[in-house]
Amino acid sequence: MTQADTAGSDLVAAPLAVSRLRLAGFVAAAAVIGALLALSVGALIEQRAMAGLRIRANASAALHAAVLRSELDKQRALPLVLADDADLKAALISNSPARLAVLSRKLEALGTQTRAATVYVIGADGVTAAASNWRRPTSFVGSNYGFRPYFVEALRQGYAEQFALGTVSRKPGLYLARRVDGPAGPLGVVVVKLEFDGVEAAWRAIGEPAFVVDRDGLVLITSQPAWRFRAREPLPRAKRELLRSEGQYGAATFAALPLRATAGGVARTDAPHADPQIETRLPEVAPGWTLHLLSTTRPAEQAATAARWITILVWTLLSAGLVWLSLRRRRMLQMALRDREARLELERRVEARTAELTEANRALSHEVDERQRTETRLRSLQADLVQANKLASLGQIAAGVAHEINQPVAAIRANADNGLLLISRGRAEAAGDTLSAIVAMTERIGRITDELRAFSRKADGRVEPTLVSEVIDGSVLLTASRSRRQEARLTRQGEAAGLRVLGERVRLEQVLVNLLQNAFEAVERRADGAVSITVRDLGDTVEIAVSDNGPGLAPEVERALFTPFLTTKPRGLGLGLVIAHDIAADFGGRLSAASTPGQGATFVLTLRKAPA
Repeated sequence: MTQADTAGSDLVAAPLAVSRLRLAGFVAAAAVIGALLALSVGALIEQRAMAGLRIRANASAALHAAVLRSELDKQRALPLVLADDADLKAALISNSPARLAVLSRKLEALGTQTRAATVYVIGADGVTAAASNWRRPTSFVGSNYGFRPYFVEALRQGYAEQFALGTVSRKPGLYLARRVDGPAGPLGVVVVKLEFDGVEAAWRAIGEPAFVVDRDGLVLITSQPAWRFRAREPLPRAKRELLRSEGQYGAATFAALPLRATAGGVARTDAPHADPQIETRLPEVAPGWTLHLLSTTRPAEQAATAARWITILVWTLLSAGLVWLSLRRRRMLQMALRDREARLELERRVEARTAELTEANRALSHEVDERQRTETRLRSLQADLVQANKLASLGQIAAGVAHEINQPVAAIRANADNGLLLISRGRAEAAGDTLSAIVAMTERIGRITDELRAFSRKADGRVEPTLVSEVIDGSVLLTASRSRRQEARLTRQGEAAGLRVLGERVRLEQVLVNLLQNAFEAVERRADGAVSITVRDLGDTVEIAVSDNGPGLAPEVERALFTPFLTTKPRGLGLGLVIAHDIAADFGGRLSAASTPGQGATFVLTLRKAPA
C-alpha cells in the first residue's frame, strides 16, 4: 500500500471513530437526562394530583358532615318539644296507667314519624313511665334508668347528651335527654335515642372509610363496624380503666385504630397491600365530635406513573430521532469520504497517464510513425479515461441503489431460504401455506399502515365536505383489535351512500376512535357486550350515535362529563372527551351524552351536513 493510500484510509477512519464516540456519549447522556426528566415530571404531576385529591377529600368530608348534622338537627328538636307537651306533663303528674298508656301510643307514633330508635319518658324516681317500644318484649316501661348519666345530668342541668350502648338492645346510639318541669319541680326526663345505622350505611356506600371521634379520641360512629369504640391514638391505661368502669361502652377494649402515619397521610395496617390514604379532619361536626375521612392516594400515584411513562416514551422517541439523524449524517460522511478517495485515485491515474503521454509526445518529434502511434495511443487512453469516468459514476449510482434495496433484498432472501428449507424437507404444502400467510399478512399490514399514516398526519385545520362512511370505516379499522380483544359485537346502522358532513377526516376519526374505545371499555366485563354506530340524516344536520350496553354513567359523572380531568378509571386523567367536545365545536357541531344506569350510555356527535 502506498503512502497516498494510507493517507486516504486515515481520512475515512478518523472521522468515523470520532462519530462513534460522540454517538455513545449522546446515548448515555440522553438516558441520564430522560431518567431525571421522568422523575421530575412524575413528582410534579403527583404533587398537583395530591392537591386535587385533598380538595376532593375536603368536599367529601363536608358532605359526610352534612349528612350527620342533618340527622342530629332533625332529632334534637324532638325532646325539646316533648318536654313542654301538656299531655306528657299531665300523665307524669297524675301517674295514671290509662294516661301513661295513651302517652306510650303517642310516643310510638312520634318515633315512627321521626325515625327515632326509641322515645321514652323517665319519671323523677328513675323508672320509665312511657316508651315508644311499649308493645315489644324489650319495652323500657317499668325499667329503672336512674343510674344513667344522661338522666342524672338532665335532672341537674335541664339537658344532656350521652353516646352509649343500649342496656337492652346492645346497639350503640346517642341519647338526647331533656328535663320535664312541673309546677312543683322536675317531673322527669324525656329521652330520644338516635341510632346512626342509616348514616353509617350512607358513608359505607361512598366507599371511603369515615368515622367520628369524641373529645377522648374514641370512635363513636363509623363506616367500619370493627373500628367502633377504638381510639384514634393509644389511650393511657388510667383512661381505659375509667371508661370500662363507667360501663357505657360494653366490653370494648379501647385499642388504637389500625392506622400508621406516613409521609403523605396514613396507612391501614389491618388490610394487606392497603394504599396510602389522606386523612381529612373536620372538627366540631357536633359538640365535641370530630369527623375523620380516609381517601386513597392511588389516583395521584397512577397519574404520576402515567406521566413518567409518557415522558420516557416522548424522550425516547426524540432521542431515537436524533440518533437516526446522526447515523444518517455518518453514512453520508462515509459516502463523501469514499467519493473523495475515488477522485484522488482517479487524479493519480490521470497524472500517471499524462506523464506517459508527455513522454510519447517527445518521441513524436523524432519520427512521424512514432508520432502517429503515439496519437493513436493517446486517443485510446482518452477513451479509457471516459470509460473510467462512466464506471465511477455508475459505481455511485449502484451504491445508492444497493443501499435502498439492501433491506428488502435481505428480507426476500430470508423468506426464500425458509421456503427452500421447507421444500428440501419435503414440506412443500407447509412452505406454500407460509408464503400465503406472509402475502395475506403483508396485505393486511399495508391496509393498516396506510390508515395509520393518514390518521397520524398532522391536521391542516380545513373544514370541508367529508364522507361519513370513510370516517366510520377508518375509526372501526383502528379499533378493530380492541373490539376483538373485548369480544364485543359491533353493529352499524343508517349509513347512506354519499352522505357528507362539514369537517376534517383526521380529526373526526379522532373523535369516533375515542368514543369507540370508551364504549368497548364499558362492555369489557359483559359476556353479551354490544356496541352500535347509528347514523341519522336530520336534514341540515347529521347525527352519529355510539351506544353500548354497559353499566351506564353515574348521574354525578354525567352532569360533569366534559369537565377536564374528570375520570372514572383507576388508572384513569380525564381529557379524551373534553378534546372530542372541542373538536365538534370547531366544526360548528356538538357532542352530547345520555345514560340510563344499568342499561348503557349513548354519545351523540351532531355535525353540519355538507351541501349537495
